[in-house]
Amino acid sequence: TGRKKLHTAPVGQVFRLRLFHVLVATGGGYAGYRKYEDYKLEQLEKSGIEVPVKLASEWEVALYKSVPTRLLSRAWGRLNQVELPTWLRKPVYSLYIWTFGVNMKEAAVEDLHHYRNLSEFFRRKLKPQARPVCCLHSVISPSDGKILNFGQVKNCEVEQVKGVTYSLESFLGPRICTEELHFSQAAPGNSFQQQLVTKEGNELYHCVIYLAPGDYHCFHSPTDWRVSHRRHFPGSLMSVNPGVARWIKELFCHNERVVLTGDWKHGFFSLTAVGATNVGSIRIYFDQDLHTNSPCYSKGSYNDFSFISNNNKEGIPMRKGEHLGEFNLGSTIVLIFEAPKDFKFHLKAGQKIRFGEALGSL
Repeated sequence: TGRKKLHTAPVGQVFRLRLFHVLVATGGGYAGYRKYEDYKLEQLEKSGIEVPVKLASEWEVALYKSVPTRLLSRAWGRLNQVELPTWLRKPVYSLYIWTFGVNMKEAAVEDLHHYRNLSEFFRRKLKPQARPVCCLHSVISPSDGKILNFGQVKNCEVEQVKGVTYSLESFLGPRICTEELHFSQAAPGNSFQQQLVTKEGNELYHCVIYLAPGDYHCFHSPTDWRVSHRRHFPGSLMSVNPGVARWIKELFCHNERVVLTGDWKHGFFSLTAVGATNVGSIRIYFDQDLHTNSPCYSKGSYNDFSFISNNNKEGIPMRKGEHLGEFNLGSTIVLIFEAPKDFKFHLKAGQKIRFGEALGSL
């Protein structure tokens, strides 16, 4: 009598909680170890030493994916939307600027007190003259970033970095109805890559641009084209920095992404925004129905939306340089498009590029 009652949880619930904590601790520790390895590789590359490709094993990928990056990214997103006291804004943003080398002289609003929270600061707009759009070339860079890879697509495989590939079909998903894209019917026996090429004599090209945390976070239309279809792949939110891209095969196929598909004057054209850790939010300005990193979507699935059958008969026309969307921190843009064989890239792997600069032309 007089003793306090002891309340116990069911054994199964306790086991699940402990298992969750073990997975978080183990996966988080391993992710930290990989970050350190990536840093060492970057230092070797800066010294001019070529680093051999070493791919992760299945268990390493599974361990990394056990980290609840989707949940952590949603929590980070909510934290970013918390309004900071005026006196705290300048110290917080100044630390970020110093860490990631942000050039605030290009920002439309340079006063740090103007940005109420981190989310507004990440999505800051630039001065109109800060990024002149190149008119002489047919395809421009849709964003600031670093060129990871570019070139022709071969054997239905695309390079995410030199020596590490992913499947074209896994990345884009099943081919979209030809009637929707106004494409000619391909022969049933053709490969997925051949089915995307609509004009004789054309080739399929790709370009991968990595946006670092300090880069301008909006992305724009890389050319004049018509967006017909959106495909959203819920998935993991692993880091997409060059070190991880070199380590995990088909990294972009594992991660959450939004594929915009359509056509330009030379045939098939697509732009894919790939999510990453703390970048679960991908926004497309003309697509109000898109909700990324939502718990209502399960991994391994995808959902489609047609801008032709639902909105109009012409799709969404985009002009070169027009605002298209934004990330909340930084991630990756992948362009896959059809062009004549004499299309030439004006790039070097590893170079820094800014929105509006030339990617390639005929």
